[in-house]
Amino acid sequence: MNRGGMTGHAAALLTIFLWGTTFISTKVLLTGLRPVEVLFLRFALGFAALCLLYPRRLRLAGRLWFAAAGLGGGTLYFLLENIALTCTLASNVGVLVSVSPMLTALLSHFLLRRERLRPLFFAGLAVALAGVAMVSYNGAAVLELNPRGDLLALLAAAAWSAYSLLTRKLSAFGYPVVQTTRRTFAWGLLFLLPVLPVLGFRPGLGTLTEPVYLLNLLYLGLGASALCFVTWGFAVGRLGAVRTSAYIYLVPVVTLVTSALVLGEPVTPLSLGGAALTVAGLALSEWEPRKEGRKGGAE
Repeated sequence: MNRGGMTGHAAALLTIFLWGTTFISTKVLLTGLRPVEVLFLRFALGFAALCLLYPRRLRLAGRLWFAAAGLGGGTLYFLLENIALTCTLASNVGVLVSVSPMLTALLSHFLLRRERLRPLFFAGLAVALAGVAMVSYNGAAVLELNPRGDLLALLAAAAWSAYSLLTRKLSAFGYPVVQTTRRTFAWGLLFLLPVLPVLGFRPGLGTLTEPVYLLNLLYLGLGASALCFVTWGFAVGRLGAVRTSAYIYLVPVVTLVTSALVLGEPVTPLSLGGAALTVAGLALSEWEPRKEGRKGGAE
């Protein structure tokens, strides 16, 4: 593996680790804020941080690509997922959103003609998805289909898949990752503004004067939003949208571990087995058999 590939994998792992721990901060914030308020405030904070980090104006072409990325990854994904959580079981949403890597591979192959569909890749994703299902249901939830909520969760997965592909397109322009992420955030916030009143956004920020709320919002805004979207874009630029998206399967595993360590939630044999399957499936999807090349060695 070359150095660029190693840094790409490291960036993807860092992103997934932080995203897998955000549920703790989100749970804390939801005791004093509405879901739409948490969503808007974390992205507004992330956008402000990126502006301070790299204040130079980005003179660019391809504005429609940035707008589409902001709509898909900054607005539609989170809105659809949050609404789905009000219509169906959280475990259903967790599993259905996790089909995003498969959707990314299919979209990349059939729309962009850039990714070859390797049998090992899909075998690994199938194993990982089975592991995600085991971790998500964990014997505590009963499988219960809700067509509306489940469809919204699938649409959220499709929105993230589109965002991952658009991120690859943006990386091809050669702009700094921080600048492209900042511009994407701007479009995401712009698309979010019209729906805030409909979703019950009431800007009462007195809650944020309490340190516990402020610190958790800073973690979501600076870490899970600003930093993670930058590192995700970096990983996509190094590894491609399909390989990077496969790391999404590790989010429930990180959540399982952190819930046990931080909140003291129980870990069952089913969830441990699911975590092992997820990691094994991810490794299988990333594995490429060595090809016999020059001098009888690997290429």
